[in-house]
Amino acid sequence: MHDDGYFDATIAATYDDPLDPMNQPAAIEPAVAFLSSLAGGGRVLEFAIGTGRIGLPLSRRGVEVHGIELSQAMLEHLRRKDGGDAIPVTVGDMTTARADGTFRLVYLMYNTITNVTTQAGQVAVFRNAATHLERDGVFVIEVGVPDLQRLPFGETIRPFDWSERHLGFDEYDVVNQGLISHHFDVRGDEIRRSSGPYRYVWPSELDLMADMAGLRLRERRGGWQGEPFTNVSDKHVSVWEKPV
Repeated sequence: MHDDGYFDATIAATYDDPLDPMNQPAAIEPAVAFLSSLAGGGRVLEFAIGTGRIGLPLSRRGVEVHGIELSQAMLEHLRRKDGGDAIPVTVGDMTTARADGTFRLVYLMYNTITNVTTQAGQVAVFRNAATHLERDGVFVIEVGVPDLQRLPFGETIRPFDWSERHLGFDEYDVVNQGLISHHFDVRGDEIRRSSGPYRYVWPSELDLMADMAGLRLRERRGGWQGEPFTNVSDKHVSVWEKPV
């Protein structure tokens, strides 16, 4: 998992950009509604809670939210928000850190599983989630589907976003199942560049990781509003349950 060297003060300061589609109600509200329904009145734990993009609105619905977060810079932004101090957060790596008690729901948002850049580390995330879950509790991941269908044979770089404010390019290492995501953010006359490593992961591989952790697939959808997951879906929301 990255430390503050990647999710540092610079990244944290721009993470809540209101013009970013991921921070707008159309992206947040369906996710919060779905997670709230899965919580069923129980306690929930967000791995890599960050600045509280999802955890805070979920808490405002009356859900008891806890978090695990490695980046002190991201956590400082959460603490400065209204209600941020009320969310208990364990500082540490989601592969190993333990929050107090057990939870009805553990969830992991927006490709964060791919921030863990080894297969063993990703397996450890599933095992840590399973350890935190109550019997019949669920683990939810939102993650993109690798864009290799659109990568021309022999090439390694695929643009994934281009606008007046942002250019994004993924540089794939198909041998080692990795990529480096390059971002160019336009802020007035200034262009800020950042890059970070990821390990992309297939749905079937995640199911195997879940099985190794004692979890089983309950549902897979193409988005937070129940879209079907198909061979052209660009992401999936998957739910695994801990059997009774």
